[in-house]
Amino acid sequence: MMAAVVDFQARVVVHLENVLHLSAPTAEMKQAKCGYAIILMALYWCTECMPLAVTALLPVVLFPMMGIMTAGAVSIEYLKDSNMLFMGGLLVAIAVEQWNLHKRIALRVLLLVGVRPSLLMMGFMIVSSFLSMWISNTATTAMMLPIAQAVLQQLKDTESQADERDFQAADNHAFEMELAETKGEMAKEKQPNTEHEHEMSQAALRESRKREIDEKYELLTKGMSLSVCYSASIGGTATLTGTTPNLILKGQIDELFPNNGDVINFASWFGFAFPNMVLMLVFSWLWLQFLFLGFNLKKSFGCGVKSDRDKEACAVMREEYNKLGPMKFAEGAVLSIFVLLVALWFTREPGFIDGWATVLFNKEKAFVSDGTVAILVSMLFFAIPSQLPRFGGYGYDDEGKAVKAPSTLLNWQVVHERMPWNIILLLGGGFALAAGSEESGLSKWLGESLAPLEKIPPFAISLLLSLLVATFTECSSNTATTTLFLPILASMATAIKIHPLYVMLPCTIAASLAFMLPVATPPNAIAFSFGKLRVIDMVKAGFMLNLIGILTINLGINTWGYAMFDMGTMPHWVNITSEP
Repeated sequence: MMAAVVDFQARVVVHLENVLHLSAPTAEMKQAKCGYAIILMALYWCTECMPLAVTALLPVVLFPMMGIMTAGAVSIEYLKDSNMLFMGGLLVAIAVEQWNLHKRIALRVLLLVGVRPSLLMMGFMIVSSFLSMWISNTATTAMMLPIAQAVLQQLKDTESQADERDFQAADNHAFEMELAETKGEMAKEKQPNTEHEHEMSQAALRESRKREIDEKYELLTKGMSLSVCYSASIGGTATLTGTTPNLILKGQIDELFPNNGDVINFASWFGFAFPNMVLMLVFSWLWLQFLFLGFNLKKSFGCGVKSDRDKEACAVMREEYNKLGPMKFAEGAVLSIFVLLVALWFTREPGFIDGWATVLFNKEKAFVSDGTVAILVSMLFFAIPSQLPRFGGYGYDDEGKAVKAPSTLLNWQVVHERMPWNIILLLGGGFALAAGSEESGLSKWLGESLAPLEKIPPFAISLLLSLLVATFTECSSNTATTTLFLPILASMATAIKIHPLYVMLPCTIAASLAFMLPVATPPNAIAFSFGKLRVIDMVKAGFMLNLIGILTINLGINTWGYAMFDMGTMPHWVNITSEP
């Protein structure tokens, strides 16, 4: 693969050299060189011949050597405000995972929902989507699937035991009836044959019933595994920090349109994306219900008093919950900080009224951002102790030394091990590409080339581009996909005179709709290994979910999103770009 990549790279270089020798102007040379850098990075990202984060560093080398941007101007793109927001959000997620708060929330909700198949699937989808709004979808899937496996195994064992008891009771009753009917010597001679035939028929019934239960729970396991990984991916779209593409959109908007008035912040993103997430979740549940459980509402939802098997399955979840013990001070502190952060995000600049940041700090200029809040609040994890202060110390450690102060909620060693530093470089690489495209004039050239699209209705453009991005992201990282597409979409929107968010917002969310292949996203791979799935199972379920996602996104952008972001008018900040 590496040889093929190098060969393709050489051909591109030769072709570009011919073009550059034929066309003299310096501006066109800059555009061609920047185009070459983007094609090279796209090729490396798609083939993964080098780690994604290493490929993201190519602009640091290529742009200065090509004369597109200075080394200092490129390097500063790698640590923008969006990276700070990403780091702050991840610190909160790491603290939640460190103290098992996410598991306590998950088990508590599942105990409330119940264990009937449809309700159980609904419960797992609700919990997975909620958790993935705040922690990584990979961590959510990895935590939820073992719980789902344990509950389903208990349901299967309980149902098998209940059937065995029913068969034994039926055997005793039937045999007593046969003995009562046999009279005389002739009946006594035939009794062994009758008993043998009865045993054969009962054995066949047992085997048939065992196969039915195995098939039922194999199908249910597949459905539950897919519901967890899909809802984790869907839930990540609801918040600005839920998944990396959302932050890439914010960073690209701030990079390409610096005077946008903070059009994308935590509150505005949530206002658009959360209703869309709920719609996607409902339709996804209906589709998975139809595909794996059928629409027998009485059987799936159940009614009346819980059966023994339901009670035993609930006991498994309650036992897991009891293992966590009473809520510790550390869990309460993490939960309080988490609630504080979300409250500050929502009230910083809600849009319909002046937020606290506008009143206190941002009267003349946007000094305080969501990233500022995220870093400020996440610092509390390194200052607040994990136990309540008390007189006389905290006992002794493993070496017998007196412990005078407990550890804090987070320490840097834990953060260093769990922080995905590679994603920060990926984000920076995307911002560097956007800055290079703007500086070289490539963005303007692309926009002018796509000007004929102005004749197509905007809703059709949005729909087609969402479909394209959703297809592309099946075989490429969603981070790489949004990084490559968003600057081009911004240029196109400017050229055909439509609101940039009208195409950038749907395509950003569509980049998270990687439902069809196990390799498309880590949650899919985890579910594939857990749920005894075949590729065709995931393709069949994921294809329809991709269509559902694209349709709901475009429904949202043409209804409440249209009103929220005033899509009908071209915003004043579109023609204002960064100064060279």
